[in-house]
Amino acid sequence: MADNNAEVNLEQQGAPDNAAAAEIEALRARVAEAEARANQERENLLRAIAEQDNIRKRAARDMEQAQRFALERFAQELLAVADSLEMAAATAGNADAASLAAGQEATLRLLKSTFQKFAINQIDPLGEPFDPERHDAMAMQPSDTAEPNSVLQVVQRGYELNGRLLRPARVIVARAPDAS
Repeated sequence: MADNNAEVNLEQQGAPDNAAAAEIEALRARVAEAEARANQERENLLRAIAEQDNIRKRAARDMEQAQRFALERFAQELLAVADSLEMAAATAGNADAASLAAGQEATLRLLKSTFQKFAINQIDPLGEPFDPERHDAMAMQPSDTAEPNSVLQVVQRGYELNGRLLRPARVIVARAPDAS
């Protein structure tokens, strides 16, 4: 009977050891699973970082290309204007004044058409109030007919590109007539 008690005690002691061993195995499995997930997440993170770096490099390369070739379309359009001017210069000795004037007008129309295609707008502020942001005053001149501080005469037209000032219009501004 004493031997039976010893066997029962051993079986009772073995049972907790089996439960502890099973729990340890379950924990080991969970740790292995967590390590596998962590490794997968690390790989995902590294892929995302590499993809972000590739996107950044591609964007930088695209920006460089865009800057390098941004004026290409504009330059191609200006070639027609240059061709027209070269033809005029080549035939200037043999042409009469009327055909030269017609050629100049055609070239000017071509240039204005190119400007219009690329949103380059002319600033011709005659009669408008003087705006120091868009106009460069060359002089002030007394005038009986124009409002004081308005543009009396345009010396050189200004230009805007998509609403951004390229060159201010050079103007003469009216002032009140001198009191005599």
